[in-house]
Amino acid sequence: MSGSNFIDYVKIYCRSGKGGRGSTHFRREKYIPKGGPDGGDGGNGGDVIMRANRNYWTLLHLKYQRHILAGHGESGSGRLSTGKAGETKIIEVPCGTVAYDAETGEYLCDVTEDGQEVVLLKGGRGGKGNNFFKTSTNQAPRYAQPGEPYQERYVIFELKLLADVGLVGFPNAGKSTLLSVMTAAKPKIANYPFTTLEPNLGMVSYRDFKSFVMADIPGIIEGASEGKGLGLRFLRHIERNSLLLFLVPADANDIADEYKILLNELANYNPELLDKRRILAVSKSDMLDEELIEEISKTLPDIPHIFISSLTGQGIVPLKDLLWRELNADGDYRKTTEIVHRNLDIKTLKFDDGDDEIPEDDYDEDDFDEGENYDYYEEDWDDVK
Repeated sequence: MSGSNFIDYVKIYCRSGKGGRGSTHFRREKYIPKGGPDGGDGGNGGDVIMRANRNYWTLLHLKYQRHILAGHGESGSGRLSTGKAGETKIIEVPCGTVAYDAETGEYLCDVTEDGQEVVLLKGGRGGKGNNFFKTSTNQAPRYAQPGEPYQERYVIFELKLLADVGLVGFPNAGKSTLLSVMTAAKPKIANYPFTTLEPNLGMVSYRDFKSFVMADIPGIIEGASEGKGLGLRFLRHIERNSLLLFLVPADANDIADEYKILLNELANYNPELLDKRRILAVSKSDMLDEELIEEISKTLPDIPHIFISSLTGQGIVPLKDLLWRELNADGDYRKTTEIVHRNLDIKTLKFDDGDDEIPEDDYDEDDFDEGENYDYYEEDWDDVK
């Protein structure tokens, strides 16, 4: 992850706040004998919340944030005073971020819409004070309830880009060049494999002020689903794309065979990717004449296809038309955000040293019943609803 501003997964230790304990205070005022119990409830512990924010597009801001600790609730006190609630911690993440348990790889939740919030760890409830337990037959309870303990876990946040069209192809197929022609994005372009080492996003302008988002995914090679090349590193970003645009250069030995290899790698990674709509674009077609284009068309798979050239602009406008038609094939603008999540294989991810340091909990739960000699008896949460 080092050396790049595009960070698409981080591991963070998260801990909610513990609930404050209830008070065993009794009312003592002049001329008021036997004032009775007036111990207040403890404050609730703070939650750890995950919130989607459209202003972020990577997890870079969380890269060095190893620990996120919510505040503990304070104990209750006399005069029916409820303890202060603990501070809630909100983790701002880009739309499309998924949370996994770092120990088991279990899927926890995801956020896809701006402002969407999910409680990752619930803070402990504050304990009830002795005033809560008074009855006609127990008018002076000398016990209260402890606060609920906090929750803690290591969480892996993984970003899966939200884009309408995902570019899929081998290295040097012309994906970055096409993105630079169709959008205002300026990805790195060079004549060697794996020029693109991280995904790039661009906004494609269409007719009547319409637009859609296109993502350039780093090149896939045969065996990527098994870890070859960049491996599974960026295949996750294809899962949320509504439409897959396969890009195969015209000078390939066998265009149909290369398409099948790419499709097979996606199927090995996640078979549900085969349910997405697909378009095949043959790039670098400026080197072909009409007769050769007609012959090649007969060998292509039975999906919508088009011949384009980013250098000369051949087929770029028809490609935009085709993409927009496919995005609206069901009569409405198709934007895929919901996917079936699988558990994460944590062995495929590498983290920097020092991630497993758990901070000590130095919170001291003070007793605010100053001047009272009553013992504190803990009433379990299971006994009071």
